[in-house]
Amino acid sequence: MSLTVHPIDTPLGRWTHTEWRPDPGSEMAGLVQHIWHFEGTLSFTRERHFPNGTLELIVQLDDPYRDIHGERTEVCPSVCFTGLQTGPMVIEAPGGFSRVLGVRLHPAGAYALFGRSLAETSGISSVDVRDLAGPAADELAERCHAAASAEERLRAAASWVGERLARSRGVDPAIAWTAAQIERRHGAVSIAALRERAGLTKTRLATAFREQIGVPPKLYARIQRFRHLLTLLHAQAGSLADLSAEAGYYDQPHMNAEFRKLSGVTPGDFLAARRYTSSSLAEPAP
Repeated sequence: MSLTVHPIDTPLGRWTHTEWRPDPGSEMAGLVQHIWHFEGTLSFTRERHFPNGTLELIVQLDDPYRDIHGERTEVCPSVCFTGLQTGPMVIEAPGGFSRVLGVRLHPAGAYALFGRSLAETSGISSVDVRDLAGPAADELAERCHAAASAEERLRAAASWVGERLARSRGVDPAIAWTAAQIERRHGAVSIAALRERAGLTKTRLATAFREQIGVPPKLYARIQRFRHLLTLLHAQAGSLADLSAEAGYYDQPHMNAEFRKLSGVTPGDFLAARRYTSSSLAEPAP
C-alpha cells in the first residue's frame, strides 16, 4: 500500500493527514476516491463543508464529532455516512486530540458498497452505518480500533471496503457513463443530449440516476459546476467575473446566487475565510 503522509502545522491546527488512493485501473478505481486518516488537534473545532460530488464513510476513533443544525447539535454515530451533499454542512470536532478515518466514495462506490438507493441519504449529514450495513459496521469499527497505526487502519478499511465491493451489484453502465460525462465536463453538458446517447427514456434516467447517484441529473450537474468553481476560487485563478465564465455560469450574479444556495456564504466570504481545502472552511464558533 503506497501512502502519502502530510504533517500539517498552521494557525488552523497541528495534525497528520495520511492518505491512500487506489491505483488507476484497479477494481476500486472510480468507486473509491481515497481513504484518509486524521490525527491531531484543530484550532477551530467547527468546519463548514460544501457539496463536492462525493460521499463519506467515517469511523470515529476517539470522542465523537457533532453535527451543527443552527442552535441544535447532534452527536454523530461512531461509524457514520454522509450522503451526497446538496447544501452546506457544519461539523464540530471534540476539543483536543482526535483521530478519524474516512473513506471518500464516488456515488457509484457508495451505491455498490451499501446496495441501496442513495436518494435515501442525499442531503443527510450523518447516517448510522449500522442502518445501511448492519453488523458489518461494527466489524469495520473493530478492525480500525484494533489497528496499531494509521497505515494499519487504512489497510483494514481498504480490506473491508474491497470485500463488500467484490460481492456487490454495480451501477447501471448507462447511468455510470452519464454521471462520468457530467463530472468530466464539470456540469457543462446537455442532460437531454446525454440521455439520448445513453439510450434511456426521460423517466428511466430520472429514476435510475436518483437511485444510483443520489440526486437528479440536473442537480448533479449543478454540484459538479459548483465543485469546479470552488477549485478555481481556492486557487485564486482570476477575478470573480472571469471565474464565473470559466465555470460555466451565465454571468457573475448567476454565480453569486448559485454559490449562496449551495454554500450558505458568498464567493467573497469564501475567499476571506480560513480554508482547510477547496470545499471546507474553518467555522468560528458563536
